[in-house]
Amino acid sequence: MSGSTVVRKVSGLQFPFQTPDPFLFAVYHNDEYPAGDEQMRAPRRGNGADFDPNAPYRMYHGDRVPGFPQHPHRGFETVTATMRGIVDHTDSLGNAGRYGHGDVQWMTAGSGIVHGEMFPLVHADTPNHLRLFQIWLNLPSRKKMTDPAFVMHWAPDVQTARAGDGDVEVVVWAGSLFGAKGQPPPPDSWAADPANDVGIYFLTAKPGSSASLPPADGGAATNRTMYFFEGDGVVVGGRVVSSKSAIELDASQACEIAVPSSASTDTLLLVLQGKPIGEPVAQHGPFVMNTRLEIQQAFEDYQKTRFGGWPWPKDAMTFPKDKGRFALVNGVEEPGPGGVAGLRGHRTEL
Repeated sequence: MSGSTVVRKVSGLQFPFQTPDPFLFAVYHNDEYPAGDEQMRAPRRGNGADFDPNAPYRMYHGDRVPGFPQHPHRGFETVTATMRGIVDHTDSLGNAGRYGHGDVQWMTAGSGIVHGEMFPLVHADTPNHLRLFQIWLNLPSRKKMTDPAFVMHWAPDVQTARAGDGDVEVVVWAGSLFGAKGQPPPPDSWAADPANDVGIYFLTAKPGSSASLPPADGGAATNRTMYFFEGDGVVVGGRVVSSKSAIELDASQACEIAVPSSASTDTLLLVLQGKPIGEPVAQHGPFVMNTRLEIQQAFEDYQKTRFGGWPWPKDAMTFPKDKGRFALVNGVEEPGPGGVAGLRGHRTEL
């Protein structure tokens, strides 16, 4: 079968990325935060909604510490896959965590949860560059009101592989590829059933490298989109892609990927795939349900219950500067990699 037929459509990359069912949202955070002060703050104050794509860094909804103070969710999941930098998580169940430098946090919002995601500038002697993806994965109607759940996968457990000539590194955040397998998602996730063929893959391809992305296990029943989001250019299925793009693929076919040897830097690609849930999507802000009536009910429930309330002393909660990576789940705290030294990463950054 001709390689060129594997590419169904190439579209300019949007912010957030345009995503196929079962995904709802994907955004790449690449913030060159400077050194922080003793309170882990940035040099400037945010305006409450700082998303300027042309700035070296963004404060998002944060004031002096960038990030997203407490806010609710219902009806879907968030996958926060880090490459570099530190995130402080808190939620209405009393769970918490500090993670980054390759760690992956997976949270099922289900029937409703309030959480905060702050980006403390823990280093006063060096910049605090942050790079991560947050990806929203939908839940089917029968699971939208499931109990919330939270899992943390530390970077040493996140599997990687080398593809093609060895100059393409693949990080598997969900699913399996080139012999590497993603860590288990929460139990009610659409990704928890292997038959749904969910995959989240991050590829770093060096100049002159090539690899072949194999067909998805679900074949043509699986939606697959590749995102070219950093680099000089890439050839996908024989098609030259020179600007940041979303590339819709025929998942029943293998797809050849090649980076010209003339490229001046690595090419970065994200692949999202999965069998579609195939249900109506009604979304308003942080709530994703199947009907407008269910969205209205979500707002009413949140107003009445605050999804259990906020047990933390601050809306924009951060942890002490010298506290290492950790996960607090159901009252049990688990240390992350490296202790305090782990705040600087466990290995060479991707």
